[in-house]
Amino acid sequence: MCRMCVNSSHVRKVLLLTALLVMVASTVSAQMLKIGFINDDKIKDNYKPWQRVQEEWNVQQKAWNDEANSRQQELQEMLDEYDKQKLILSEEKRKEREAAIRAKQESLDAFTRQVFGPNGTAERKQIELLEPLISKINEAIKMVAEEEGYDVIFTLRSNLGYIKEDYDITDKVLAKLEEIGE
Repeated sequence: MCRMCVNSSHVRKVLLLTALLVMVASTVSAQMLKIGFINDDKIKDNYKPWQRVQEEWNVQQKAWNDEANSRQQELQEMLDEYDKQKLILSEEKRKEREAAIRAKQESLDAFTRQVFGPNGTAERKQIELLEPLISKINEAIKMVAEEEGYDVIFTLRSNLGYIKEDYDITDKVLAKLEEIGE
């Protein structure tokens, strides 16, 4: 038998043995890993402070939307009135109305950017309302993980394809949130 063939066979055996050892080692480590998951929606639905903040947010968001809609309606009324009268208006009056319409549109655009734009009032308010709750939820998750020896905890929103129901610790996190209070 040629020496090259023997070496090749030997290399294949070593590679196969290495692959088997890696698979066995990863199986053993996976069995020692304690994993949990949290249903984000269940936390939001059952954690009372989150519900209160959500209600406050909804009221504020409705106020901003109502203001934007009111400004949009005023602009539309100005446009409709202008369209009806533009044929009978003098050149000077048309220019005045067009300037007023532009100013109204600019005001609406500025309001929309200020409130709903990136880093706008709405985004800052949402962060202000949610940040303390998210910190408290993360604290409860960490406490449950440490007390119960979890190595990894995923949230349901992490788009995992399968999670065994035995690993759901959402109720424990909710209980811990109740225990540590608002």
